[in-house]
Amino acid sequence: MYVTTFYSFKGGVGRTMALVNVAVDLAQRGRRVLAVDFDLEAPGLDTFALRTPTDTTPGVLDFVSAYLRSGQAPHVSEFIFESPGMGTANGGLWIMPAGAHHDSYASTFANIDWGALYERHDGYLLFEDLKEQWKAFFRPDYVLIDSRTGHTDIGGICTRQLPNSVVILFFPNAQNLRGLTKIVRDIRAERRHPRNKAIDMHFVMSNVPDLDDEDQILEENIASFQRDLGFRGDPMVIHRYDSLSLLNQVIFSIQRPRSRLAKEYKEVTAEIIRFNAADRDGALDYITSIHPLSRNPGTRLLSLSVTEAHLRTIQEKHSADGEVLFRLGSLRADDGSLDEAAALFTRAIDAGYREPEVYLRRASIRRSEYADPTAASQDAMEVLSSVHASPAQVRRAISMILPQHMPQVAKSPAVEALPPGERVWIASDREGSETEVVTAFNILGPLLADVRLSPDEQTAARHTMSLAAIGLRRFSEAIEAIRSEEPVVRRMGSHFAFNYGMALWGETGQLVLDPFQHVVETERSEPRKDPAPNYLQCLAVSHWAIGQAASARELAAKAKQEMATRGGREFSCWRYRRVSAREFEEDTDEMLRLFNGDDTVTPRFMSPEGQQSSLVADRESDP
Repeated sequence: MYVTTFYSFKGGVGRTMALVNVAVDLAQRGRRVLAVDFDLEAPGLDTFALRTPTDTTPGVLDFVSAYLRSGQAPHVSEFIFESPGMGTANGGLWIMPAGAHHDSYASTFANIDWGALYERHDGYLLFEDLKEQWKAFFRPDYVLIDSRTGHTDIGGICTRQLPNSVVILFFPNAQNLRGLTKIVRDIRAERRHPRNKAIDMHFVMSNVPDLDDEDQILEENIASFQRDLGFRGDPMVIHRYDSLSLLNQVIFSIQRPRSRLAKEYKEVTAEIIRFNAADRDGALDYITSIHPLSRNPGTRLLSLSVTEAHLRTIQEKHSADGEVLFRLGSLRADDGSLDEAAALFTRAIDAGYREPEVYLRRASIRRSEYADPTAASQDAMEVLSSVHASPAQVRRAISMILPQHMPQVAKSPAVEALPPGERVWIASDREGSETEVVTAFNILGPLLADVRLSPDEQTAARHTMSLAAIGLRRFSEAIEAIRSEEPVVRRMGSHFAFNYGMALWGETGQLVLDPFQHVVETERSEPRKDPAPNYLQCLAVSHWAIGQAASARELAAKAKQEMATRGGREFSCWRYRRVSAREFEEDTDEMLRLFNGDDTVTPRFMSPEGQQSSLVADRESDP
């Protein structure tokens, strides 16, 4: 049960209207709601179209009077009625009115000494008992209290004793600011001993005219409220609504749900839910709202200590909810608390939350923080067992797979559930380790003849397949992939022609000049303005192959220089892997030895130690 009081220092800001619309909105969201009219001096909750039984239904005033007469708290069920048809699913709305509106109402109210009630008649315990009865007999998710205005004894009951949070509605002028300063200070004082009670406050600027603030009057007044009342972020806003329908006390949440006013009331509802740690939707929304990657500039933030306490409460309330635990773990991970994040991810999985992302997040921590690649690989395989994994999640999972798990990747449920084009993208987006090259080869093999691929996807698949096959010393399959794209060398793109020449070299041990000649001629007719290091490296090999060693050395030197400037990782045609800047320089230096006449130098992708990988799936067994 989460109790929220609606309070305003002055009237005329639509406090009761806001409470009724929020109450109905909560009921429409499937919550059980109890609305309590504690504005005993000017009651009005039961005047709205809430299907109230009669105006003689007893309420708060009668509850207190019965207690003073007998010395015992009466049963609360006699003072509450249901307003049928207001909720959906399990939601519903109950009302505890101010009291029965008979002739003696005013005198009954005037005869109650609220100070004496607390000092001599255990008034504090009476209202604690009232809260317990609400909880026991009606089991509401939310109790919304309509409080009196001004500084009153009843106001203290409503704003400090009973609530978990207070919605403070105000018109942004000096009179409201002066009156609210003490109220807000008193509410904050509840955090101190002996009560040690944290009460959230939601500031709502209400009845605001929808006019241009060209003189910055409103902006300056808001700044004064933020400074003097000590809240961060922008207040919520309920604009003035010029319509005679207000005379009929229309419930906008039901009768005009698409109006701006209804949307503004819904924002108040969402804010109340967000700070209720027991509400699952609110807990998820709160975690999202404070996440550094999703936080909006206007988001109201609490102090770090209060925020941390609220997160701990959420964790306690939802200790068996896998999604909540996962979201908390993600927040901890992104804040750098990796040990706690890993523990929360494990608890989320144990609670039945098996979404791919939770395994990915835990795998990343296990690999980087705990240096446990085996456990990380196992988590990554869990991702690949899900047909719901996105292409990006599949790609991240593959990057953490160990060699012993690699043969299972291509035929994993996650990979096979992806459209062919997405599988091509996954295979093409690799970093260059042997396991990733093997994965690309195993994924692309069955796709080369897939008629569902677009022409561009088919070209990408054949190109990536040829690179992977050469890197794995499967030269005949590289040749096959390239010739299926274009069998005539002179009509090949320069990248296909170069790879064709390298595959033939690896397959036969002899240089076939036509592909390299085509690469050189293409460059001369269509020179690139800003060639990448890999392209310069390929040009160097092509020039050397056709007998232009001087040009080859010059291009190799440019490739090294360009790589030193750019840094990062780059594909090297010397080993057919994506490599670091240092490895790229080593490869290019070996090329230069070959260009200078050292016949003992052999490209690394052709070296004897580069045997065909045992991780490659058996192509013959593919359907």
